[in-house]
Amino acid sequence: MSDWDLALVEEYDAARPRLVRVAYAILGSHAEAEDVVADCWLRLVEADRRDPVRDVLGWATVAVSRAALDVLRSARVRREAYVGPWLPEPVVTGPDPAERVTLDESVRYALLVVLEQLSPAERTAWVLHDLFGMPFPEVADAVGRTPDAVRQLASRARRHVSAGTPRLDVDRTAHDRVVAAFAAAAAGGDLAALVSTLDPGVVLTSDGGGVVSAARRPVLGADRVARFLLGTFARGENARVEVVLVNGATGFAVVDPSGRVGTIASLTVDGERVVRVDLVRAPDKLAGVVLG
Repeated sequence: MSDWDLALVEEYDAARPRLVRVAYAILGSHAEAEDVVADCWLRLVEADRRDPVRDVLGWATVAVSRAALDVLRSARVRREAYVGPWLPEPVVTGPDPAERVTLDESVRYALLVVLEQLSPAERTAWVLHDLFGMPFPEVADAVGRTPDAVRQLASRARRHVSAGTPRLDVDRTAHDRVVAAFAAAAAGGDLAALVSTLDPGVVLTSDGGGVVSAARRPVLGADRVARFLLGTFARGENARVEVVLVNGATGFAVVDPSGRVGTIASLTVDGERVVRVDLVRAPDKLAGVVLG
């Protein structure tokens, strides 16, 4: 391997975490994001043979974004035929302090849910410009539109995101305090206490992919959500619940006696109440979750 080839490998490896975050934010699937970034490496090698790539991060960001946009357009067709609600694939790690530091740049789960409401082009433009700070001319190159067009796409997306996303700057301590109260009430089967942790307009979404039991429609309102959760927990008497990080924020994993993760719960907190409960149960989205 030449010195330049080695340098190319090192630069791409250094860029890989950011590239995966970009692709994941566009796709909502970490597995697909990893595939896109792996494919992009092969494209980079071919491009570099033709004409040396001097800005590996810039070149790769545009290439990964283009590929992720193409995958998303195809995925949207599949998601329209999906059984029940479709939720993004969560990134799950243990609650280790060192992992928290690493995940500070995570794409928050509540944001991914809102991004599902955008068109592929709107989502890509917003992710690249607003989330990752890419200038509009480079966004235009990635999306295949003019700078003015992607500016309008990002503006429309920004309005949707602003209207649909709870405050994401909730203090970690406050988030964990609310989550702890939620967990204690749920574990104790205390309906009134559980309701008190939920916002009156709380929404629960459960994604089983038509493979495992899940609510086919969102559950709305504190009382209904609390009763649904207590009923779910009652049916899983032999399962254990573990605290995990879901996209960098405290959530839960429900683990069956064999050690298989059957549910990942992401809680979105706004103020002192839980405003969203997202339960990912689709086996293909949990296949990569391994708890120590």
